[in-house]
Amino acid sequence: MRICYNVSAMIANNALNRNDDKLTQSLKRLSSGLKVVEAKDNPAGMAMGKRMNAQIKGISVATQNSSDAISVIETADGALSEVHSILQRMNELSIRASTGTLSDEDREKVQDEVEQLRSEISRIARDTQFNGETLLNGNFDLKGYTNQEDVKVGYYSDYVTAGTYGITGLTVQLDDKGEVNGAGLVGTAVAGLPLDTAVGNGKVDVELPADAKVTEVVGNKIKITSEANSDFEINLKVYGTPNATVNINNMRMDITGIGAMTMQIGANEGQTLDIRIPTISLEELDIKNLDMRTADSAQESINNIKSAILYVSSARSRLGAYQNRLDHCISNLDITSENMTAAYSRIMDADMAEEMTEYTTLQVIAQSSMSMLAQANERPAQVLQLLQ
Repeated sequence: MRICYNVSAMIANNALNRNDDKLTQSLKRLSSGLKVVEAKDNPAGMAMGKRMNAQIKGISVATQNSSDAISVIETADGALSEVHSILQRMNELSIRASTGTLSDEDREKVQDEVEQLRSEISRIARDTQFNGETLLNGNFDLKGYTNQEDVKVGYYSDYVTAGTYGITGLTVQLDDKGEVNGAGLVGTAVAGLPLDTAVGNGKVDVELPADAKVTEVVGNKIKITSEANSDFEINLKVYGTPNATVNINNMRMDITGIGAMTMQIGANEGQTLDIRIPTISLEELDIKNLDMRTADSAQESINNIKSAILYVSSARSRLGAYQNRLDHCISNLDITSENMTAAYSRIMDADMAEEMTEYTTLQVIAQSSMSMLAQANERPAQVLQLLQ
């Protein structure tokens, strides 16, 4: 028996320290509810869990963004619904003014109402806003440009490839109202310039479809489509004095493919949705020069108003499709968040029942270690009995 070094007490003390460390770790997990409290607990799990947590929080914000996008669409659609009602009223007035039972004075009254209705459409387009952003004035429509002063790019479909196109050899005749005379223009082939042809300050880098042709003329707008590619559609707006001839020759047409309202609907880069809100204006609707003062002019106005109704109907259909897509997007985000949260929980959360069992076991072992340490500390004192 030795009295200088109590090896038994050292062994019992080391065991007690190890058990105390384990008990401390168990208390951390029980008090925090987490299985991975510190990086040393599970370095790989900690890294994976933090990435998942960032993804979960990003999905939560993306869900809110998607809900905001639906609010934008509902705001725009509500305004367009009223534009629809106004156009329906204008259609009734044009049909009314076309009949021979009305006098010129009666038609003047109809014209006065039409003027007020047109002003209201302009006001709706100007004042419809969401969070300070004007929605219907073309700010969120796809942009396109030309290098020719009297020809502008209006609407083009979402599936038109962005880039620089070239057009040559198209002659447009304007009538006495300054609108495009489509009598001999509809069906005319539209020739494109070869690739890499220098036009103005740029080069042509996208080919126009070989079968591109003018398929419709409304007011000052020319619709160019392709039978081989049903998704291809570009509208050009032609400006000029009445009875003038506009030659579209060696014209560069820049289709940017940008301008729509970009909504972040996912937690990662590039997970976006571009919401295109068409321009609403008297010019775009081709109702700027409606005249109900004579039966003939009122008769001509009927087709213009019907075209405007179709334009607004198309715009609302597009917005409705966006909204349905966003509804599914939100549902998908909710499901993704749910599943990812479950995965995150399996990595980071402690099993409280299992942890409590472990804690109880460690407590018993700690008490046993303390008892054995007390017994080991008493052993050197027993040597004194040999010295008596």
